[in-house]
Amino acid sequence: MSRHGGAGRTGSSAYSRTLPAVLAVLFVALFVWYMVYTGQIVRSQQSVTETFTRIYGEVQSGLTSPEDGAALAALTSLQAELVQLGVPFVVTSEPGRIYGTHANLPFDVADPPTPEEEERILRYADELDVRNQPVGDPNSQLVHYGITPEQARLRWMPWLWAAGLLLTVLLAITVFRYQRQRAAERAWTAMARELAHQLGTPISSLQGWVELLSLPPGKRPGDMRQVEIATAIGEDLVRLERVSRRFELIGRDPELKRVSLRVVVAELRDYMEARLPRLGPGVALHVDVPNDLPDVRGHQVLLAWALENVVKNALDAMAGTGGSITISARPGEPGWVNLRIRDTGPGVPFEIRDRVFDPGVTTKSGGWGVGLTLTRRIVEGVHRGNIELLERGERGVTFQARLPRAT
Repeated sequence: MSRHGGAGRTGSSAYSRTLPAVLAVLFVALFVWYMVYTGQIVRSQQSVTETFTRIYGEVQSGLTSPEDGAALAALTSLQAELVQLGVPFVVTSEPGRIYGTHANLPFDVADPPTPEEEERILRYADELDVRNQPVGDPNSQLVHYGITPEQARLRWMPWLWAAGLLLTVLLAITVFRYQRQRAAERAWTAMARELAHQLGTPISSLQGWVELLSLPPGKRPGDMRQVEIATAIGEDLVRLERVSRRFELIGRDPELKRVSLRVVVAELRDYMEARLPRLGPGVALHVDVPNDLPDVRGHQVLLAWALENVVKNALDAMAGTGGSITISARPGEPGWVNLRIRDTGPGVPFEIRDRVFDPGVTTKSGGWGVGLTLTRRIVEGVHRGNIELLERGERGVTFQARLPRAT
């Protein structure tokens, strides 16, 4: 089952990578075709303009020439020029009879046409009348006409534009979906690495405790008693449970309840202060949360994880330099509570400020860039709040989370 599923995902991924390239090639081909097509139409229109200019010259010559028969010659030449425009037409003397003049038909006929060909010409004249009203007197002479080849080409232009627009939209949607898929893949990859990292520490610790249990009591470091080892194992198991619980919740829509931010921040402070000597030597953690701060509507486990990620991110930024981290909370706009985490570290580089919450974005050499991504997922996706990186001064950064008040 897993092999089939993997093959399906691989095929889908390859398809997702190929489709944008195919659409891009089609778009370029359509664009080139459009340029060639419109170029042909422009050249045809230029030819039509030249023909009308010659017609004007022939008419002017026939009107101004004093020679006998000049007007007739001009009309004959004028008719020939009109035929050169490519307009199909049929002249009938009365309903059901051909006058004998026709030109630019889309099929070949003899001269003179046979009775069968005359019937075909008359049917074609009826087809022309569907699109264009014939010109002349129905009782003497009617001219049934069509459109020029240039006009026939122009009829395809709206379809060409519609196809180009549709292809552009499809290309944009496909590229957008491809980018989202790639971002999701990066996020899940980073999530898996983060999970492995967080599980690795307690698992390694458990392995050490198991090795100690295998030693005789007299050979254990510090003469550790079995009850002490059991207590330490219990703590690691609690940590494993907490990690697995967190990742289980991140993929669901957990039930939100009334949560005291003061309690969440206090628990985070106790947890982090015990680890500051190892995670952030020289870093002081300050908490500024008033006693009367309104409760928020949220999930205590996930909120603690979100804040922990931001604090650990600040600790990593201040590694080896020292400084301070301040967690503060105040009532915000009606219906909201603002929580801020400010540090005195080197800050966020300008080139990644707009992408600081994106998966895979990190300034740490060994980081995976998933901590702040998870924080945004928890604050915005689960709690329908908002988190942002506020403007910073010369040093340090401030993250502000806006959480809904409990009603």
